[in-house]
Amino acid sequence: MGRTFQNLALVPGLERAGERHGRRALSQSRGFWSAMLRLPQRSEERRVASAAMEILERLDLAQLAGHPAGLPFGTLKRIEFARALAGRPRLLLLDEPASGLTHGEVDELASLIRQIRDEFSLTVLLGEHHMSMVMAISEKIVVMDLGCKIAEGTPAEVRDDPKVISAYLGASA
Repeated sequence: MGRTFQNLALVPGLERAGERHGRRALSQSRGFWSAMLRLPQRSEERRVASAAMEILERLDLAQLAGHPAGLPFGTLKRIEFARALAGRPRLLLLDEPASGLTHGEVDELASLIRQIRDEFSLTVLLGEHHMSMVMAISEKIVVMDLGCKIAEGTPAEVRDDPKVISAYLGASA
């Protein structure tokens, strides 16, 4: 499972694109003492670096590898996606990925989510308030109101559901 956060977890000026994944994947793939003593690891370091670069290339971020994370907000969101994909998850949890983005960036994000879902054969669980994006990329939608599920179905079914209309547009709608 991989996930992104509504509030970015990158540290501008310290974090570098691809860097955290490399350290984490390398330490997970070797034993404690091997990692501490840096025993034969060059081939493993190359493998991890290659995997991280492959993800960065797929997300059009390769040119940023090694650069500090003090980048435009939309680019940082893509770096978050790359980091979430680094562990090769089967399930990707996205917590309001469109928050703080411009309309153009939201459109790019929707394309990116579809691309990621298809290229990596992922199940994507999206928690999002940007309804036009949700409707455009979702196969199935579950609608919550005050913590209770009020509807479930395809985008068309949910859009026409009277409970959804009442909860989100008001009873008179």
